[in-house]
Amino acid sequence: MGNIVEVASAEIGVREVSGTRSNPQILKYAKETGFTNYTSDESAWCSLFANWVAHKAGLERSNSLAARSWLNVGIPIDHAEPGDVVVFWRESRDSWKGHVGFFHGFSDDGSRVYCLGGNQGNQVSITAKPVSKVLGYRRLRPDGPTTFSRKNLRKGHTGGDVVKLQDALKQLGYNCGTSDGLFGSKTQQCLKDFQATNPSLKINGVFDKDTREFMVETLRIRMN
Repeated sequence: MGNIVEVASAEIGVREVSGTRSNPQILKYAKETGFTNYTSDESAWCSLFANWVAHKAGLERSNSLAARSWLNVGIPIDHAEPGDVVVFWRESRDSWKGHVGFFHGFSDDGSRVYCLGGNQGNQVSITAKPVSKVLGYRRLRPDGPTTFSRKNLRKGHTGGDVVKLQDALKQLGYNCGTSDGLFGSKTQQCLKDFQATNPSLKINGVFDKDTREFMVETLRIRMN
């Protein structure tokens, strides 16, 4: 999920313009994500920002300006990591009002969630919100078919290809921990567990050609 954090973090400090004018960067978010009716940064834009970040990161999006629309996107998760979507209720849980951003961490006492998002204090920022107002966490999946490089991956390898493998394993329900790009024992065991679901695969913990093809097909079925 590193990419989504990088995209969002690069926008920190983008803020609304007071008066009748609008920040052209916020209007750019709308234009690039197809929200043709969004014409003023006086309108709520937390979901607009989330859609734009997901679009830039090549991930699925809600295609709605409603914050709670993100509860219908991605994979529901209990243990959020930086870059996962977090949705909050606002004013009342039983209303349509809410807020959406990207999980950034918990406060030391666990009572607050640090959220990286838009329309927070009228700008893109990292702010803390009560855990008690969290409606759910979602992990976004790639927008379109998942592809991998042809490189065989094994324990000890590092880099973006490993991140992609770790993200895919988590999308399939295997808890390999943070997508840190380090192919360690936990990633290896999760890959073995995945290989063990197909009797024709070698259970060797190596992300080889046969395992890649089976994973791509499994992800395709899961996305449909």
